[in-house]
Amino acid sequence: MGSEGKASTDMATTDTPLNRELEGELRAALREGQLSISPEDLHSYAIDQGPVTDYREPVAVVWAESVADVQTVVKLAAKYMVPIVARGAGTGVSGGAHATQGSLVLSLERMNRILELNPEDEIARVEPGVVNADLNQAAAEFGLMFAPDPASFKVATIGGNVATNAGGLRCAKYGVTRDAVLALDVVLADGTLIHTGHRTFKGVAGYDLTGLFVGSEGTLGIVVAATVRLKYLPTDVRTLAVFFPDVQSAAAGVLAVGAARVQPCILELLDGPSLEELDFRNGSNLASRGTALLLIQFDGLAAGQEVEIATAALQSVGGSVSVEDPQEAEQLVELRRNNRGMDVDAENRVGEDVAVPRSQLVHYILALEEMATRHGVGLRVIAHAGDGNLHPTFWVPGMDAESISALNAALDESIDKALELGGTITGEHGIGQYKLRWLPLEQAQNVLELQRKMKKIFDPQGILNPGKAIPAA
Repeated sequence: MGSEGKASTDMATTDTPLNRELEGELRAALREGQLSISPEDLHSYAIDQGPVTDYREPVAVVWAESVADVQTVVKLAAKYMVPIVARGAGTGVSGGAHATQGSLVLSLERMNRILELNPEDEIARVEPGVVNADLNQAAAEFGLMFAPDPASFKVATIGGNVATNAGGLRCAKYGVTRDAVLALDVVLADGTLIHTGHRTFKGVAGYDLTGLFVGSEGTLGIVVAATVRLKYLPTDVRTLAVFFPDVQSAAAGVLAVGAARVQPCILELLDGPSLEELDFRNGSNLASRGTALLLIQFDGLAAGQEVEIATAALQSVGGSVSVEDPQEAEQLVELRRNNRGMDVDAENRVGEDVAVPRSQLVHYILALEEMATRHGVGLRVIAHAGDGNLHPTFWVPGMDAESISALNAALDESIDKALELGGTITGEHGIGQYKLRWLPLEQAQNVLELQRKMKKIFDPQGILNPGKAIPAA
């Protein structure tokens, strides 16, 4: 079941073989070592870190090493009507990179070059397989950074960031991936290479195709290069650990920070069960310091002044404020990042990725606690509270039918409540396979149909990552 999606134990494999003629043409066009049909590789590249309810192995795995490779593979797939699932590091948690029936997995991990890093223009142009951490290491030499920072930033790729419009801890101040992408090079479903966007920070020529591709999960085209905006690397960073007697008070603390008109770069919320889980896994003592935690970080020249203002605001709503030294602060941030994957592969847990208006944080958390109690399931809540993006996790002690039914009932109700409060079914993980059933709850049928028509324009044969992002009619 994993860390997101509906609980299920249904498993099915496919014995669809790779078309021999297609295999021959691929081998002729690629170098040795770029195509595999070995059982080990097919199994390894069949899924990302999302939940598995319908296991399908691909017919082959191809490792592209150039734009020309991607174009060749796409043209041949179109010729033989073989679906393509583009893949980066496989760190997604919505099943967006899961293999589908008869599909070919196209890995972009070897396309990992930083093509340009221009400190004067404050931009970088990178291939899709460049890892977030590697780009930031290169940019840091010029006092710059790539702001989007998903918890998996040490292994996640820029192409994956673009595919899901990834967020991360710094979203509160710097926004999500779409806010950092200026231009894209994209291979379309017929193998055509197009360029969208511009190198400038401003630009409104024509429709915003760049923004359209960001977050499209590889269903409209395959990104082979991205031009991204870089931000100044802060010279002063201050971190607050603010403990509260309960998670509702902590959520109120988020609003207090906003009312004080200071802008944290990181504003994370962790409830009591999350602190206990982190302590258990890492040997920390967070739970002994309070029942809920706001982890807040300010950066920039005014960081010290913002800390003073925020401290007064948080103490006024019952927060116990501790200014962490740099080493302790880094440990706290790292612990929060480690929280991201602790539910992966846990069959009796299911996590979500909803977002609600910040004014509704307290109401939503109270509703989550009530529904967890009523359904008899456990609950943990962590959140990118600065932008209202919550990751509640429900769990049950066993895998019996009654427990799984209760788990799914709580999950479905949590989605309904988020929408009722003006929220969305996914803040940063994408739709993938596992949120398809919920998308019609958020978007009207005429809006869904318009998106299907757009998909048809970009991918008339329906070979690009089928069964993801947009539900079939």
